[in-house]
Amino acid sequence: MNEHAPQQHLPTRSRARRRAVAAAVAAVAAAVAAGALVPSAASAAPRPDAVQQRLDALVKEDGAPAALATVKGRDGRTRTYTAGVGDLATRAKVPVDGQVRIGSNTKAFTAVVVLQLVAEGKVGLDSSVDTYLPGLVRGDGFDGRTITVRQLLQHTSGLPEYVNTGMVLDSPLRYYEPRELLDSALSQKAHFAPGTRWEYNNTNYLVAGLIVQKVTGRPLGEEITRRVVDRIGLRHTSFPAPGDTKLHEAHPKGYQPAADGSLRDYTELDPSWGWAAGAMVSTNTDLTRFYSALLGGRLLPAEQLAQMRTTVPADALGPGVRYGLGLISRPLSCGGVAWGHGGAIPGYGTGGGTTEDGRSVNITVTVLPTEETEKHLDRATDEALCR
Repeated sequence: MNEHAPQQHLPTRSRARRRAVAAAVAAVAAAVAAGALVPSAASAAPRPDAVQQRLDALVKEDGAPAALATVKGRDGRTRTYTAGVGDLATRAKVPVDGQVRIGSNTKAFTAVVVLQLVAEGKVGLDSSVDTYLPGLVRGDGFDGRTITVRQLLQHTSGLPEYVNTGMVLDSPLRYYEPRELLDSALSQKAHFAPGTRWEYNNTNYLVAGLIVQKVTGRPLGEEITRRVVDRIGLRHTSFPAPGDTKLHEAHPKGYQPAADGSLRDYTELDPSWGWAAGAMVSTNTDLTRFYSALLGGRLLPAEQLAQMRTTVPADALGPGVRYGLGLISRPLSCGGVAWGHGGAIPGYGTGGGTTEDGRSVNITVTVLPTEETEKHLDRATDEALCR
């Protein structure tokens, strides 16, 4: 889910995506961010007090009702943190490692499934969209015969954005079929010729999800669950079933700024409009496990993992940021990079990163972050990984 158009998505944490949301509704931006690294020898496990201070600042200075984090140090120890309140009405405590909506982190899960199908010889990265969805993607300036699967996963297809954030915020419980979302995109003009630019865009992953369903003959959520969630034992992670608007485990409530400046409760939300680009729910700890397993070679063969980590510049997400196939690399102040994704959706924003030596952090705030808050999330991530 890119951030430059008024109609953009949020699943995601891509900075580009967050800006899109912000353009659609005041105080909303849609995006993505995070990563993995070739670490510095001077790096050490993060100091718990420093992480807590960063979370406290996200609450006190950025206005997030709550902030949660999971940090895994080089020693393999995992620590969890909370700040703020889990419910503004009751002032209830924030559940430790509470379940949240993870927005565009979903893209990394979808990309893993596509790359598993590539490894199985069922999908070709450089095959056209038309190979799997003949005649489906046609419109003003775009044609499925000239767009490849790789371009979908790397956001270089030029397809227009389908997300209308204002509509989502006005009708948060409405269910959307994937083809209905695609029709919204196909009614617009292409943004550029395939392969000539990079632009974060949720439509790319919508089409990728449709390819997964066509090739496997099974719903996307079932394939993600079978191939990723169950395979590495993510006990608190799921792809919501159609019509499911609730978080089913202990969770902090998620909020969205209203026009009058108050915070509206968006905890109950039908994430179908995010679908392959941003529908999933998880916890910070499960996300650190997912990215650690991915980078550790437990989900993809070496060849496909190398393809996933082959990147192009994504300067809209920040200096030195690059985008692979559903995976973002972000430079660290201590050297090397962190790999991950991040996500944003009404109610929640997530960010973090995982390094080559096994350090990992994931942070969540219970409001869709502004661009400034995104910067603070990035700094908190960098400090947790580098100190």
